[in-house]
Amino acid sequence: MKRRSFLQFGQQTQTGNVATANTTLTTTDLEPYTGQWSTVEAAFLLRRTTFGPKPTQIKQAVADGLSATIGQLFANQPLPDPPVYYDYEDDPNAGLGETWVNTPIPTPSPQGIFGGRYRSLIGSQMGLLINGGVSIREKMVLFWHNHFALDDNNAQFGYQYLDVLRRNALGNFRTMTEEITVAPAMLRYLNGHQNSRQAPNENYARELLELFTIGRGDVAAPGDYTNYTEDDVVQMARALTGWRFTTPDNGLPLGVFVANRHDTGEKQLSHRFDNAIISDGGDQEYKVVIDHILQKTEVARFLSRQLHIWFVGTDIDGVVEANIIEPMAQMIIDNNYEIQPAVEALLGSNYFFEETHRGCMTSHPLDFMFKIVNTLDMGAEAAPLQHYFLWNQLRRLAESLEMKYMALPSVAGWKAFYQSPQFYNTWINSVSLPIRQTVGNTLLNGINSGGVQWRVNLLDFIAEMDNNLDPNSMLEQIALYLFAYPISDNQRDFLKEVLIPGLPDFEWTVEYADFLQNPDDPDLRDAIFTKLESLFGTLFKMPEFHLI
Repeated sequence: MKRRSFLQFGQQTQTGNVATANTTLTTTDLEPYTGQWSTVEAAFLLRRTTFGPKPTQIKQAVADGLSATIGQLFANQPLPDPPVYYDYEDDPNAGLGETWVNTPIPTPSPQGIFGGRYRSLIGSQMGLLINGGVSIREKMVLFWHNHFALDDNNAQFGYQYLDVLRRNALGNFRTMTEEITVAPAMLRYLNGHQNSRQAPNENYARELLELFTIGRGDVAAPGDYTNYTEDDVVQMARALTGWRFTTPDNGLPLGVFVANRHDTGEKQLSHRFDNAIISDGGDQEYKVVIDHILQKTEVARFLSRQLHIWFVGTDIDGVVEANIIEPMAQMIIDNNYEIQPAVEALLGSNYFFEETHRGCMTSHPLDFMFKIVNTLDMGAEAAPLQHYFLWNQLRRLAESLEMKYMALPSVAGWKAFYQSPQFYNTWINSVSLPIRQTVGNTLLNGINSGGVQWRVNLLDFIAEMDNNLDPNSMLEQIALYLFAYPISDNQRDFLKEVLIPGLPDFEWTVEYADFLQNPDDPDLRDAIFTKLESLFGTLFKMPEFHLI
């Protein structure tokens, strides 16, 4: 199913004709973008690289220009503060408002401590999606989380794993792969902990090749997958033996090398790796394995395809391979596996801003949710710890939509990013669509969490529209901030009927002008807010709202 086609029949039933766009590529290279830079392009870029950009951020991006906006997206940021307890008080080593990441689990462990730490970790991650600003870092953290997929509900292991992804999110792929290989969470998840010379375990070596670095490729012969062979899996598993995880007194898990568990014999790789021999390298041998893999240019191509799927779309034909994937791969190689130059080139290119790429993805649950939470500025006056209650409510809503941090469905990641031909459309089906609509209604109606009522700020959002006294102009501007494409005349008229049913345009103009003159009048405020709630409830159900 191609872009903007899912549920289109429902939208046509409600609003008449749906705006269409030219779906033919006119640019197939990474030359810097030279086209129009307006709200449409700025919003598209920020939606793909951040979580729910606000109108003020989009306006600032328009004013700054593309180059400066790319610079801000990739600017270095300090690492966030570690998560803290917000609802658990039985840890003798850390109290409310204090971090637990450097403290061990007491023995015997107090009841509920594992759940308390997990809620703190994943809640804080949701908070980073709210407070990330105009930075690509958290989108890249989610990309790498899907790439180096993991399922682990232990917060101590999870915190360290996410820290590896965050520190290396825009850095060196070689370094990140090395760190992930001996990270306690990965040693535990893919059985590196059990991989010893006496009983080699091939699980991690297989996924390192197939999913994390080079990809399997087509079957060339029995046991030969074009990019590696079954025997390469066996030999690399031997080279990766000897690593285990332990938990020292400071509480942070640690990957450790145990020499007498390591296979010191020579490992003969296949013709796919130039018949190289890996000799005993002790605790550095895992780096030798990674180096042999990364010497192959197919690794850079594999990564470039994954980045294209994540940021641009799933349509990768021979032309895109030659003119987009290959140049990106060469940039990665020329920069010794530094990822940022290739991503910057992609996002700043004529190709990225091709009209056919707008709205070609069904938004994943986090993009869907945070378009509401962030773009419409859900908030309340609350103490710092009270924010954790909201963040964990958002975590539970995302889980209901089958996108759960630290619990990916398989080592291959979420199906939407690899399973053809559905790809992104996997996110919406007859079961998940009603849940998605319920989640949208929940966010629109407000969340009572931690003793605080969190509401989207529709009045402030409307205030950002340049001509909010004219309902036609206002609705068209709303669409620029929420949809990938401008709305059609029929859609605008349909939405206006929702806003002011059966009334002429001037009724909105007069009523909203009265509110602006008397913003503290509760009756005027409630009347406008009620109309906006009805309008945005309808917007959330339109197919365009679910596209990015």
